[in-house]
Amino acid sequence: MFTWQCQTDQQREHAADRAGPIHRLETRDRDKEAACDKAQSVLLDQVFFSLDDAKFREFTAMLDAPLQPNPGLERLLAVKAPWKVGA
Repeated sequence: MFTWQCQTDQQREHAADRAGPIHRLETRDRDKEAACDKAQSVLLDQVFFSLDDAKFREFTAMLDAPLQPNPGLERLLAVKAPWKVGA
């Protein structure tokens, strides 16, 4: 059996109770929806792809190869951050 427990401080609980009717969700449903959204976000942040041996060797060779000159990147990195201008 699945037991759902969520501990929040009073302020967050009050805000959640006020927002519930707007979205027509009960507290339990909101908690589950938030947990599911977070779980989906975590899973989608992971990247998996499958390569055969030849493609994997090609991929790792590209990662291991020395960087090629990139004038645009060099210009971008040469720009001083706005919060450091004049410092």
